Amino acid sequence: MMLLPSPQQLRYLVALADHGHFGRAASACAVTQSTLSAGLIALERQLAAALLERGGVVKRPVFTPLGLELVARARTALAALEAVAETAATARDPLSGPLRLGVIPTIGPFLLPRLMPALRAAYPRLRLWLREDLTDRLVSGLEAGKLDLLILALPAAGAIETLPLAADPFRLALPRGHHLAARDPVPVSVLSGERMLLLEDGHCLRGHAEAACGLPRGLSDASEDGFAATSLHTLVQMVAGGLGITLLPQLAIDAGVVGDAPVELRRLEGSAAPARMLALAWRPRSPRAAEFAGLAPAVAAALA
Repeated sequence: MMLLPSPQQLRYLVALADHGHFGRAASACAVTQSTLSAGLIALERQLAAALLERGGVVKRPVFTPLGLELVARARTALAALEAVAETAATARDPLSGPLRLGVIPTIGPFLLPRLMPALRAAYPRLRLWLREDLTDRLVSGLEAGKLDLLILALPAAGAIETLPLAADPFRLALPRGHHLAARDPVPVSVLSGERMLLLEDGHCLRGHAEAACGLPRGLSDASEDGFAATSLHTLVQMVAGGLGITLLPQLAIDAGVVGDAPVELRRLEGSAAPARMLALAWRPRSPRAAEFAGLAPAVAAALA
């Protein structure tokens, strides 16, 4: 009978790949460095294969090609084992215990203040751990089993299952006194040649705004001159300072992102109402899929 690796050995292997350092990997696994090293050596002997390159002066762990392949398989195996436990826990007490929720920066600050109190009241046994990050990193965390559920904007690439919740319309933000402020709605076609301020690369809102509004080619993107923002609050202040115009989602506007800044908001006119679609996302075939879908009405209500 083949001797199989233990879950703990697989955790050691994945932790070392994630942290790139024996000491940090050991801390993440709540063991000593010698225990982790011994566990990996035992795994190599058990498999009769080298997973790490040894010798030389390189102090950081270097995986062999086989080691890298087994790291990927170890992630899948651990996710499957966790799914077994999650399935049993869900059957015993749905929407309880820890839930690792990821949310993108252009949604989190504006939705969570309304959503969190509602979830605490409706599901008092649910313990939410939050992570705010860019879409690509959140999806990677979801696929790796580090997150359970995401709130993001579509489209989003990755091995995920999504449940659309609500459309979030875009509004045009202009400096006070801007010549386009005399029009409401403002045709998308007249934006050509305007100095458009966008979030820096990596923020999905940048692409969503361009796609949703059908922004014409040749649109002057001020970020090409080094002007870009990492948050909607910063974009508002840049617009208020007369650096250009931008697009803001209604969710952020309703939450007060403009504040008392000298900014004027106008609707956009196009073939369809320019908007992004907000959604929940989880791993395909997740044992908690029904739970996550059950949360959708509460999230949609907070978005309304």
